[in-house]
Formats: sequence, structure tokens, C-alpha cells
Amino acid sequence: MFFFLPMPMTRILLLYVLAAVVPALFLMRYIYRHDTIEKEPASLLGSLVLCGVGAALVASVVERVGEWILNSALSQSSPYYLLVLAFVVVGAVEEGAKLFFLKMRTWKDWNFTHLFDGVVYSAFVSLGFAAYENIRYVFSYGLSVALPRALFAIPGHLGFSVFMGVFYGRAKLCENRGDPAGRNKNLVLGYLLAVLLHGVYDACAMSGSGLATVIFYVFVAVMYFVVYRMVKRASETDRPVY
Repeated sequence: MFFFLPMPMTRILLLYVLAAVVPALFLMRYIYRHDTIEKEPASLLGSLVLCGVGAALVASVVERVGEWILNSALSQSSPYYLLVLAFVVVGAVEEGAKLFFLKMRTWKDWNFTHLFDGVVYSAFVSLGFAAYENIRYVFSYGLSVALPRALFAIPGHLGFSVFMGVFYGRAKLCENRGDPAGRNKNLVLGYLLAVLLHGVYDACAMSGSGLATVIFYVFVAVMYFVVYRMVKRASETDRPVY
């Protein structure tokens, strides 16, 4: 459609898209480079990004319903309102949508052969989710939101996904070893950790108080450091899941 727009408008739209998408592409490359034993095919990775977009679309609908229910049940002045919104309406729904599409696309895929594949798959779904979400924010609020979202929101989604992905790979290992209890335990743990991190992130960001802002920056710094170490260790200790 860009061919029918004036050139300045085309360039502006392109700038907006690049500002929204490039941070996610950068982090996808970061994760991809750490997959050292056996690279995943481009077709699979591309489908995972689209799964992330699908998860974002589903989550946006469910979140609207959840927020309507929350507003009917609790006053916004309630001390519990923000916590339920952050942990349940946003965190649980978004991470649940990501896990649903992640498992639907990759659990039985023959390329799922190593533990680190779980991190790769989870990250690409989550970054597809984040890229779509970022496009919506940039086109709604302008380029002023691009930098803070590139520094916090998109890496935040990656951080949640790494925790989920590590346990997702372990769950696949348990499945292949005939341990359904271990499979379920790891799937649940990965999901709950992602929800917990997502909930803390959003609760601090939504609060807006001085103390919450300090906690937010400390939380983000610690999470980034832990995620960096987790990715490095998971890559170095990667092994088959069969």
C-alpha cells in the first residue's frame, strides 16, 4: 500500500515500523546466535514470530474481558485492583497465550531436539508478541515511546520468555524420558515464573509511585543480569532431549 502514499508519508510509516520492530529483531538475533549446536530452520522461527502475533491478538481480547470483569468486581481504588490487573488480567493472560501458541507449534515438531531449543522457541514467540504490541504502541503514541519500550518492554518480554523456555526444554526432556509428572511440573513452573516476573514488572510500571519506580529499575536490572547468565549457561550446557 506504500506505493500509493506520498513519499514523505511512506518514509514516516517505514520509520515507525522500524522503530517498533528493530529492537525485537536484535534480540531474536542475540538468542539465535547462542543456539550453537543445531540452528533452527528459518521457516520454523518465522512461524513462531507469527504465533507471537496470534498470541498478542488473542490476549488483547481476553484482557478486555478480564478487565471488564475486574472493574465489575473491584473498585479501582481498592489496594488489590492493581495487583489483580497486573498479575492476572495481564501477566497470566499474556503468558498463557504465549505458552498455548508455543506448545501448539513446537511440542511435536521434529526440530525440537535440544534443551536450548525451548529457549529459542519461547523467545521467538514472545518477541513476535512484543514486536506486534510495540507497533501498536508506536503508531498510537508516536516515536516518543519507541526508546523506553526498546529498553524495557521488549527486553522484558524476552526475560519472561527465557525463564519459560528453560523449563519448557526440561519438560520436553521429561516427556521423552517417560516422566509425565516431571513434564507437567516443568511446564507449570515455567509458566508461573513468567507470570510472576510479568506481574511484578507491570505492577511496578502501573503504580507510578516513587518507591515503585525505584523497585522497577532495580527489578529490571537484576532480571536482565539473571537472564543474560541463564542464556549463556543454557547455551553452554545444551544437550539433546532424547
